[in-house]
Amino acid sequence: MELKIPITLVSRYDVSRLLRELNSLDDFFAGAKSRPAGTALPAPRPSNLLNQLVSDNQVNLLEEAQRQQLKARLEGLLKTAPQLRISFSSEPPAKVLEQILSWMRQNIHPTLLLQVGLQPNVAAGFMLRTPNKWFDMSLRPRLQKEQPYLIELIAGATGGQ
Repeated sequence: MELKIPITLVSRYDVSRLLRELNSLDDFFAGAKSRPAGTALPAPRPSNLLNQLVSDNQVNLLEEAQRQQLKARLEGLLKTAPQLRISFSSEPPAKVLEQILSWMRQNIHPTLLLQVGLQPNVAAGFMLRTPNKWFDMSLRPRLQKEQPYLIELIAGATGGQ
């Protein structure tokens, strides 16, 4: 059965965080078994991302077998999911990132993960890096290509000064 990945699960870091949460739940249930009956033990609160993942995949976190199966599927995702690095000049809004990731999962690979970075020298647009290639989708290459024409326009506008 294929793991349904919520659009809010973006990077390998998110997957690792989910695995840590599942491990803490395992620790909680193991500790609850060893305590005397009737002893109060505060349960860890799952994150919104874990709640979404559990809901999408119809997993019951109270059942150890289902937790272990979910952990195995997440570990498999870490090993097999293709990863792209995308860099912006500033932090992109969450909605923009969701749209980009949604498009990539529909058109490239359904389990694709993104590593989002910041690169101040990207003026407008973004830079995308795959394991063996990178694409500069910023305004810089276009301006560099048109540099002679831009110089000519500026010289014409200033009267050649």
